Amino acid sequence: MPHFETHISLPLVLKFGNILSIGLEAARRKFTFNPTRFVIWTTNQTLKECSVKKTIIVSALLASSILVAPLFVSSHANAQSNWPLLGGKANSNQGLTIDPARGVLTLAPLLERTTPAVVNISVSSTVKIPKNPFAGQNLDNEFMERFFGERGNPFRNNENGDNEDAENAERTMRSAGSGVIINGPKGYVLTNHHVIAKADEITITLTDRRQVTAEVIGTDPKTDIALLKIDLPGLTQVNLANSDQVKVGDYVIAIGNSFGIGQTVTTGIVSALGRSSFARGDLYQNYIQTDAAINQGNSGGALINSKGELIGINSAILSRSGGSNGIGFAVPANMISGIMDQLISYGEVRRGRIGVGIQDISPTLQEAMGLDSRDGALVRQVEDDSPADKAGLKVGDVIVEFNGQEILDSDDIRNAVGAVERGTRAKISYIRDGKIRTTKINVEAAPDDEDTDATATDDTESGTTPASVDAFDGAILTNIPTDSEASGGTDGVLVTKVRRGSDAWEAGLRKDDIIRAVNNKDIKDLTAFKRQIAKKDGAMFLSVQRGRNRIFVAVR
Repeated sequence: MPHFETHISLPLVLKFGNILSIGLEAARRKFTFNPTRFVIWTTNQTLKECSVKKTIIVSALLASSILVAPLFVSSHANAQSNWPLLGGKANSNQGLTIDPARGVLTLAPLLERTTPAVVNISVSSTVKIPKNPFAGQNLDNEFMERFFGERGNPFRNNENGDNEDAENAERTMRSAGSGVIINGPKGYVLTNHHVIAKADEITITLTDRRQVTAEVIGTDPKTDIALLKIDLPGLTQVNLANSDQVKVGDYVIAIGNSFGIGQTVTTGIVSALGRSSFARGDLYQNYIQTDAAINQGNSGGALINSKGELIGINSAILSRSGGSNGIGFAVPANMISGIMDQLISYGEVRRGRIGVGIQDISPTLQEAMGLDSRDGALVRQVEDDSPADKAGLKVGDVIVEFNGQEILDSDDIRNAVGAVERGTRAKISYIRDGKIRTTKINVEAAPDDEDTDATATDDTESGTTPASVDAFDGAILTNIPTDSEASGGTDGVLVTKVRRGSDAWEAGLRKDDIIRAVNNKDIKDLTAFKRQIAKKDGAMFLSVQRGRNRIFVAVR
């Protein structure tokens, strides 16, 4: 009988016949093989045995050089074990386990603990049916009767001489989704806002077939999260994980009511973190991306890790067909936690603001501003008398930390500030003149109509010729007319035209922009502008007013 003492690194997916092992980490094992028994010894665990069908003979696989999955084997004496997912007996801290009785790798013990916490949600809502365009017309004729046959003529007048569909009718529509019990004793259930939006009645069905009507505690459309409450005894819950500790490559399990057919479990890995800006609307996005299959009906379902902890609520997919193609997104648990607390307390999310406009740092901006890194959120605008203004922040500062959270881009600061309840006094760190500074800032209430960056305007002719013009990398510039009503006064330079495809266009300049500063030096007019751009070789950055907003534009 051959005996191997080996150091084996196992890949993500390892197949033995029909047995699928997913998520095995690098480990060290001693193996002894025989035709009918696969035995694993470990130095810190008890003996594990897994019966193998006689048709699956390891020696035969080796002899025939069939490589089921890449195995990187090196000799290693007295190897130690570290397989956290694989054990001979299931316990509360194990995911993938070996079932000794059946000799298979399985997630069943983990799912038996977690799937009762994932519920099916049925929503009924009333919608209005548009008025029948044929209402009032006499379509009760032989042709229509022959055309519709036994199905009946839908345009036939009733016995009162009126068309039955003449007026707008109301119909009850039903849709299905998923939810996750996050607090069993209190009956709190998390789901997506879009699952229960405009619902007249919400019915929750548990895995044990109990049904109950749910109450809406509160919703937050900007993160697509809703909190429901049900009143039933003996509810199973899942606990929130620390989603900041999630890493790309972590093994995950998606549970939900796919296509309304009933609870469905799929597996995969974390494909990416911090996904944003792929969906339209004023949304706070910081999604976990996964290749675990997420389909219609999975919305509001659970994305759990190998310990059975909730790392996210499944919310969206990218798909042309409407079905899964391996790109699904979940709202992370840490974002959910703060939202849930406010929904419980207030029935809504009371977001804060600090009164700054921010943008990402492009490579050209990094060069022009002499920054060591592109990490952080660049302050392009500070509102007068805002918390940021009172805290001493200035245009050109780079925010790198807020309330203990590292800030890598503009999405990070937006999400961080939006998650803080109004009235909070937070710590903020920023870079100015190459040095990190830290101060305290008060977070105030955010208005519902929070401003966003203006959309770029077209570059068509204005119909008038300015009195003084100058070509600047494809842009036509002029002094601001004295009768201009632009906010901020007449200091600066007005962009009257930008040639599409020019350097100025590619940098982001657009018609009707007002250049207020060059390299943080305010300019009064075209002459001052020319003087500033003549001082520096290479890239430079412009402070540009667009509508009521300020942005930075870097040009070479």
